[in-house]
Amino acid sequence: MTDGTRTVVERRRRHTLYFLEWSAGQRPVHLDTDIDMSRIQEHRAAARARGTRYSVVTYLLHATGRALARHPEANAVMAPGWPGLLRPPRIVRFAGVTAKLALDRPVQGERTVLSALVPNLETAGLDDIQQRIDRYRGEQAADLPEFKGVRALGGLPVLLGRLVFAGALRDPRKRPDVFGTVSVSSLGHSTVDGFHSAGGTAVTLCAGRIAERAVVRDGAVAVAPVMRLGLTFDHRVIDGAAAAELLTDLRHTMEACDDLSCAEDPGQDPRGADRDHGSPRGLEPSTR
Repeated sequence: MTDGTRTVVERRRRHTLYFLEWSAGQRPVHLDTDIDMSRIQEHRAAARARGTRYSVVTYLLHATGRALARHPEANAVMAPGWPGLLRPPRIVRFAGVTAKLALDRPVQGERTVLSALVPNLETAGLDDIQQRIDRYRGEQAADLPEFKGVRALGGLPVLLGRLVFAGALRDPRKRPDVFGTVSVSSLGHSTVDGFHSAGGTAVTLCAGRIAERAVVRDGAVAVAPVMRLGLTFDHRVIDGAAAAELLTDLRHTMEACDDLSCAEDPGQDPRGADRDHGSPRGLEPSTR
């Protein structure tokens, strides 16, 4: 007689399990903020009227590239070998911003998480980012060439799979092309307001849903579309003050979105920020 219990050999999610084992050395700390999405929603509506669709995540990635370019200390990784008794800590900072975007896609008929890379965010325009995201929208996204490694990991013996996964991340200089420099996840399509995760990068951004909430403008209460944005940072790489400044910059950049600040010109700084210090002089601050 059996109670119906069965054991399943997990293959489709092995890359996730290897990642969780590998990333256990991180020291995650969590921050979050609410972002007034009024201007982004207006910008999206105007784009739709012209026949162009932008997702919320596209705006988040666009702002992330600009903000991290202004805060290079957060676009970094702890070099392997630390901590150690003799080796001093070393941080590798990256010249470009590459997002590791988490995707919920079917693999072999079952849901799993795939990580798609979106490079050159420090200069990419909204159209460039949206085209990249659209490439991963289909149900057959798992069959794309960039996920060949993930498919192969599921077929390797476990010990070999762990070694291959760790080996791919051993050289921090190659990390952008393998793992990205910042992780981005969104559950905005659900009823989740906010969440946090550690994506293996120095900074992980987690976007919740957009909901109508009360905000204060010029001393009066108003209703606006608001999105909770969580930021998890690896305390080995940056400190809390630097992470808070980055989150503040992201919020200002997104809240300032208009035809100028979301323009395709990567040299335009919509906030008038001090590029040397990344500190906004005015008030400004993603999506489905």
